[in-house]
Amino acid sequence: MGNPVKKKICIVVKSLAGGGAERSAALLSIMLSNLGHEVHVVTVLNDINYKYAGTLLNLGKIKEQNSNWFGGIKRFLLFYNYLRSNNFDFVIDNRTRVRRIREFIISKILYQPSKTIYCMRSFNLVNYMPTNAWLAKFIYGSAFKVIGVSTAITEELRSKFHFTNAITIHNPVDISIEKVSTDLINGDYILFFGRLIDEVKNVSLLLKAYEKSQLHKEKVKLIIMGEGKDKVGFKKKVAAMSCSYFIQFLDFNPNPNSLIANAKFTVLTSHYEGFPRMILESLSLSTPCISVDCKSGPSDIIQHNKNGLLVENYNTDALAEAMNSLYFDKELYNNCKKYAKESVLKYNQENIAKQWQAILN
Repeated sequence: MGNPVKKKICIVVKSLAGGGAERSAALLSIMLSNLGHEVHVVTVLNDINYKYAGTLLNLGKIKEQNSNWFGGIKRFLLFYNYLRSNNFDFVIDNRTRVRRIREFIISKILYQPSKTIYCMRSFNLVNYMPTNAWLAKFIYGSAFKVIGVSTAITEELRSKFHFTNAITIHNPVDISIEKVSTDLINGDYILFFGRLIDEVKNVSLLLKAYEKSQLHKEKVKLIIMGEGKDKVGFKKKVAAMSCSYFIQFLDFNPNPNSLIANAKFTVLTSHYEGFPRMILESLSLSTPCISVDCKSGPSDIIQHNKNGLLVENYNTDALAEAMNSLYFDKELYNNCKKYAKESVLKYNQENIAKQWQAILN
């Protein structure tokens, strides 16, 4: 890899709160800072909960003072001048990018393509670039690198969109994270944590499978932690369920380590993912995980019957049976729990930082 050369790097992110993509961007700032680089973080929204490293330019705070179109132009010019005056070696853009005209202007005028790295943090690539392959390559094809956080995303970028600059760098996990003292749930429970948006996370499938399982009959609770536009709807749905007494909602917590570590296991039921932090963080705390086999990420991380269970997506019966198996089969559970942390060591910050260092050099 050669001797590290100090770079000046600008990480652009929608916010530093709420989701796995934002958490990964915050960790990236810490990793690159630890490598000795000068890191700046630019946030579009004034929403900051995660720890980060470097100098912060909070465009969201400025937006709250003037959110009209004139304020938008002022923020654009401010950001333009910030980039030019700092003369960054690289800009790493982690945002979702759905407004095509705006993104064309950003990619061709605001950024310098040869110094720009775009991160694609979800298999649902429509959130990051046009579906038209020619247009997508016209906007992003001349970038220094396009990072897919899973092998499936990178393969899609290469095969469907013909990006020759696409490579894979997985999301990192902090293997050293420790439990934080919190008020714990009484009794056994399983856990979902993430954004409560059903069109992405498919929490409806989780609720159906839990109701079909035997867990609530054993007084094993289902804890759902997070915020999102569908939270009120989920609460109404739960109120009408026969097992509603055993389902509990918790607010978003940026440091849920103790809650994760003390869960029997976690469950992920998404329509799609990128490289899900929920699985990484669960396993790093020795908590097994059951996940649907969605695109993309779960099949890369979960080794069936070894650190958790991987089940067919949208199959309520299969998911319910997996819940029963992991709870009642003590040998299976103990084996998965024993191997969980070891199974994600390769995704630790040190290893992922080396991959970033290699391309920055």
